Amino acid sequence: MARPEFDAPKPRRAGSPSIWLLLALWLCALPAFATPRIGVMTMAPGELFWERFGHNAIVVDDPAAPSPISYNFGSFDPGEPGFVGRFVRGEMQYSLAALPAEQDLETYRLEGRGVRVQWLDLTPSQAQALSAALAENARPENARYRYDYFLDNCSTRVRDAVDKALGGRLRSQLSASSHGNSYRSEATRLTKPALWMWLGFDIGFGPLADRAMSLWEEAYVPRRLADSLREIRLADGRPLVSSEQEILPHRIAAEPDEAPRAWWPYALAGLAIAAAILWAGRRRPRAVAAFAFPFWLLCALLGGLLLFLWGFTDHWAGWRNANLLLLSPLCLLLLPGAWRLARGRDGGKVFRSALTLVAIGAVLALFWYWLPVAPQQNLRWIALLLPLHLALWSAFGTQRSLAAAGR
Repeated sequence: MARPEFDAPKPRRAGSPSIWLLLALWLCALPAFATPRIGVMTMAPGELFWERFGHNAIVVDDPAAPSPISYNFGSFDPGEPGFVGRFVRGEMQYSLAALPAEQDLETYRLEGRGVRVQWLDLTPSQAQALSAALAENARPENARYRYDYFLDNCSTRVRDAVDKALGGRLRSQLSASSHGNSYRSEATRLTKPALWMWLGFDIGFGPLADRAMSLWEEAYVPRRLADSLREIRLADGRPLVSSEQEILPHRIAAEPDEAPRAWWPYALAGLAIAAAILWAGRRRPRAVAAFAFPFWLLCALLGGLLLFLWGFTDHWAGWRNANLLLLSPLCLLLLPGAWRLARGRDGGKVFRSALTLVAIGAVLALFWYWLPVAPQQNLRWIALLLPLHLALWSAFGTQRSLAAAGR
């Protein structure tokens, strides 16, 4: 990582009559040359699931150091005792690692991920204070912190460090503006190439993830922070970013852009499956029961997971999730009845009662969506799952349909 502007001025040949004057000027200018240069490196998303959000770090290019240092807040050890349990409970511990910038970049070079650096126009005192704060933070006794995917991650730590160096100027400018994005919209946008991850976020997020973020909050995504840094102005009107350069070219798929997802394809799919259930309910009830068994099993498992996230973890984005009304743990009570129906027998009273409660819950999900109490962007899943629950209730929730299934 070249730093030509930090090269020391070359003295004239020995014997020059002005050499002592130049030496005196050089000594006077030495503090300016010793001022570290501060940059924010932004790494594009990778192809593995933990790389989907991208990454960033603060680079300190100190002329007194052998090479630029990368301060990376994304260090963790999956092999340490208790890591899996803390991950499940939402109590992960990350660390700040200080390492040569070239070493930090080598991983991204091998993965084909692009890296850009934004050099910040800080005063010497601001740059020196930030450099010293990062060095102190990177000490082993200070490096670990309680990680939160959205509120306290590798990118928000970079944001906070720069904001502290600027005396709060970053926060004051970013907190007043919003693009209207939410934690859900950003997470599902970035994980769209990984279908299972996208599904997990979209189904697993509750209403707390749907609040519109300010640009300050949006900076949990590294690219969003980089975009915001370009717009920051200092007290005298100068831009915070003095220059920007590409360190590594991006050689893999680009980060997904915003793309609104309509609810009507989900509704068409839900209505089509529901129509098939109603048609087959009278003609092939045992086949419908064979379809319903894995469907209810999946609903019960996902509902149990949503309930666990809400009641027993610190994953706050999953709390108060209205999808529990669509993926009800009560579906577990339907499995014995579905097995009996598939064998041509009566599902039983418990089965009918549970099936009615599951259908009522799905209807309540639609009413809850329209209430302004805790708005949650789950209309797609309502449109898909509500017709299925109502069709299965119509097929198996009455004495008449049960008699038909027993033939």
